[in-house]
Amino acid sequence: MLGYSTIGVNDMDRALAFYDALLGEIGAQQLFGMDRIKFYGTGTDSAMLAVCIPYNEEAQNPGNGNMVAIPGGDRAGVDKLYAKAMELGATDEGPPGERMPVFYGAYVRDLDGNKLCFFEMKM
Repeated sequence: MLGYSTIGVNDMDRALAFYDALLGEIGAQQLFGMDRIKFYGTGTDSAMLAVCIPYNEEAQNPGNGNMVAIPGGDRAGVDKLYAKAMELGATDEGPPGERMPVFYGAYVRDLDGNKLCFFEMKM
């Protein structure tokens, strides 16, 4: 259903160091991009996450209620992503835990305040 989602950053080099290390934990890498935008994923045939300097060149601001959810694969994967994000300087928004019987998740804010969720969902 989703092709890609973008999140704004203020310092591209800092964001790339964060997302290269974080998304590398789940086998994702930078696939392509230009100076102001870089796309991450495991292939162009699946959903991607892009980090970008806003097109209008104004300061990035995280949206209220916006969040990017990244599958962790399983509970151990969720825990690993959360720990890696925290190691890289993310801010805790909710440690790993069961939120409902079918959902296990963890929440952080990246270096620019963008909210991320790492999750496992079983139906």
